[in-house]
Amino acid sequence: MNTQTIEFIRPAKKAATPPRWSVAEVEALFKLPFSDLMYRAQQVLREHFDPNAVQLSTLLSIKTGGCSEDCGYCPQSAFNSTGVEDRKMLEVNAVVEAARAAQQKGAGRFCMGAAWREPSDEDMASVVEMVKAVRGLGMETCATLGMLTDEQTEQLRAAGLDYYNHNLDTAPEFYGSIISTRDYRDRLDTLERVRKAGMNICSGGIVGMGESLAQRAGLIVQLANMNPYPESVPINNLVKVEGTPLAQAEDIDPLDFVRTIAVARITMPEARVRLSAGRQQMSDAVQALCFLAGANSIFYGEQLLTTGNPDVEKDRALLDKLGMYPFAEKM
Repeated sequence: MNTQTIEFIRPAKKAATPPRWSVAEVEALFKLPFSDLMYRAQQVLREHFDPNAVQLSTLLSIKTGGCSEDCGYCPQSAFNSTGVEDRKMLEVNAVVEAARAAQQKGAGRFCMGAAWREPSDEDMASVVEMVKAVRGLGMETCATLGMLTDEQTEQLRAAGLDYYNHNLDTAPEFYGSIISTRDYRDRLDTLERVRKAGMNICSGGIVGMGESLAQRAGLIVQLANMNPYPESVPINNLVKVEGTPLAQAEDIDPLDFVRTIAVARITMPEARVRLSAGRQQMSDAVQALCFLAGANSIFYGEQLLTTGNPDVEKDRALLDKLGMYPFAEKM
């Protein structure tokens, strides 16, 4: 694999006035016959992307555990007893070495995640240095650090951060059932600051937390109706961790998860839709259906923040089996 050909391929510029979606319209997409939904999603994917190319991103926890938020799905919350060890923020050199190793394995984007409600000034100084250093390797950079102020978003932009991740998680009306330590407006405010600063947005959600179909559609509506909608949209399948309130949540039907990928693709045609957390529990067949439904990005590497992920060799074998390739390695 050639690791020297990583190039930043951005989707074409979005239309100035993207369509507005209603919950009823998005619910109707979810309810289409499966083959019709997949056909429509494939049409949209092929209109905007190479359908056989996939973006590889690697995620590193730069500060683990002890978060003051009470997110019901999160093993890093101080409210949840999951056995995750609290660890202080990594040194810049350690982050750069991890990024270099990811790059050598084929990743083109490196994402840095920290478990806190919001970064302090001291934290931000370290993160800024990490962003600059990883950017210096020739990789795209992404960070997820919680809520940001205007000053902090400007610091990240000046450092060269390409994407800021801040997931909406779920629909507004279901949000309070999952998190109580901040409200939906807090998340939207941070995303507005990121956009105002001129950075790309990475924002998606989690399915399988007990939400209704209307609430699942509501999440997609919130994302798709942003103007512009996020450049990256991670769709996570809940990873149930013992010690979290959602550990006993009922599994989502795999085909319903595939439908969520397809609906995200149709409503946000130029976004990179990322098949994100939960892949380790998916069969190759379900992942293949997700790619067919329009997913064209994955997290690549054996671990996400604290939960497992398929190993690199397994992912490369799956991509080879499907005739797919990293977008910078087209044969």
